[in-house]
Amino acid sequence: MYVPAHFAESRVDLLHDAIRRNGFATLISMTADGLVASHAPLMLDPDPAPYGTLIGHLAKANPHARTADPGLQTLVVFQGPDGYITPSYYAAKQQHGKVVPTWNYAAIHAYGSLEVFDDPDRLLAVVTRLTDRHEAKRAQPWAVADAPADFVQGMLRAIIGIALPIARLEGKVKMSQNRPAADQQGTIDGLRRDGEPALADAVARAISS
Repeated sequence: MYVPAHFAESRVDLLHDAIRRNGFATLISMTADGLVASHAPLMLDPDPAPYGTLIGHLAKANPHARTADPGLQTLVVFQGPDGYITPSYYAAKQQHGKVVPTWNYAAIHAYGSLEVFDDPDRLLAVVTRLTDRHEAKRAQPWAVADAPADFVQGMLRAIIGIALPIARLEGKVKMSQNRPAADQQGTIDGLRRDGEPALADAVARAISS
């Protein structure tokens, strides 16, 4: 990934926090027939240090896991808030007019060898943890145990577990860090006016970190 110095984010704790906030990833692997991509929710275990392990599952009918070349690394991409940035946000537009549109975004790339597993107990632990994580904010969380046990076992037979110990982790946070302070504030204010509070907050975090 092309990462200019002022957009680089290498602090592992911040990258881990961003992965946990996002939770949904694109997996890209090389196979004998070329590249294959899948999209799946993943969770992060902090071990082994320093980068941890990504864990989740795919449909067993999905050829991705069984055809990925074990000798080549899989790329996992997480994306954060993103959006169009109009030059109209900038104080510089009024000062000299030498401004152009851009796109603000955050992206994290994790690389590692894809491992697969189909042990029912391990799969149950994975789907239970994923479910508990995403149900936690609900007033009455649904639990895997709420479904009949034989139904759950049947569903487990239809998936395959995946684990990716992260060998390399890189982050890019392009959030107006290269603009003058007045343009940064104009971007934050403009995004809030335009109903983009998540992106405005991301800009504010980036320029203050």
